[in-house]
Amino acid sequence: MAYYLLEENMRACEAEALRSRGGRQYVAVLTTPEWQKERDRFDMGIELEPDAGNIHNTKAEVNYDSLTGTFLLPDRERLTEREDRFAFALDEKGIVFIDDSGRASQMIEAIRRTKRWREPSLERFLYDFLEQIVEADLPIMERYEAELDRIEDEILASEGQHDLVRVNEIRSDVRELLVHYEQIIDMVQELEENENGFFQEKNLRYMHLFMNRMARRHDSAVSLRDHTIQVRDLYNAQLEVRQNRTMTLLTVITTIFMPLTLIAGWYGMNFRYMPELEWRLGYPAVIAVSLIIVVASLLFFKRKKWL
Repeated sequence: MAYYLLEENMRACEAEALRSRGGRQYVAVLTTPEWQKERDRFDMGIELEPDAGNIHNTKAEVNYDSLTGTFLLPDRERLTEREDRFAFALDEKGIVFIDDSGRASQMIEAIRRTKRWREPSLERFLYDFLEQIVEADLPIMERYEAELDRIEDEILASEGQHDLVRVNEIRSDVRELLVHYEQIIDMVQELEENENGFFQEKNLRYMHLFMNRMARRHDSAVSLRDHTIQVRDLYNAQLEVRQNRTMTLLTVITTIFMPLTLIAGWYGMNFRYMPELEWRLGYPAVIAVSLIIVVASLLFFKRKKWL
């Protein structure tokens, strides 16, 4: 377990210091067994029994004298494979994280190392905590955008057939991010409502600021998802163009050989009184006519730009 008081920065303290905190707000991180043992210390008047295996989304719920919720955070390196889960409870005095994954502890420690506040408050801490969740997403989306641009260039150069698998992977990852963003936005809207009056009105600007930032991140993810759809459509269009070229070539070849097939079939009838069969120059004449037909057909198709 870990306890912090919100001062100019987060100051680690003992559990007993929470009773004599002098009006300062606190942050606590406990495991599920520790919470079950220590929950009366926080006097939140709730019965919170978090089950890390039963957390399915990120959300916040307003209770009579507290606000509780859960976090389900996809691993940014493996968005569709691994997720960290933890719960929280807060009131006007502070916030408690019930974390068996260790993720909340890592994020809080990063805030403790890097942040100093002129006006420390629970609202400012929540802003920095939520920022920790999404701060790495912009480079990820920029990397995906660069990958999609490369695949698009390969498709245009007729070399991108095998990369559609990667496009599908990116689309799945972006879909996970979008669901995650929508849940975070819903949760922050619940905080922003401030139904129980736990937050100071002047500090609600931190919630507004984060909501604006999340809206931009959400728009970027939507744009990236649309880009994956465009790449798939481009691949299908290029495939159709190649198929049309193949069909055009086969049509041209068939058209050229149709008159030659007619000649072969005509003189293959072997009627007794076909004068050309006895003509000395019959064979060279058929060759010459066939060549003329082939050359004339090629010139005609070239002129029509079918070749």
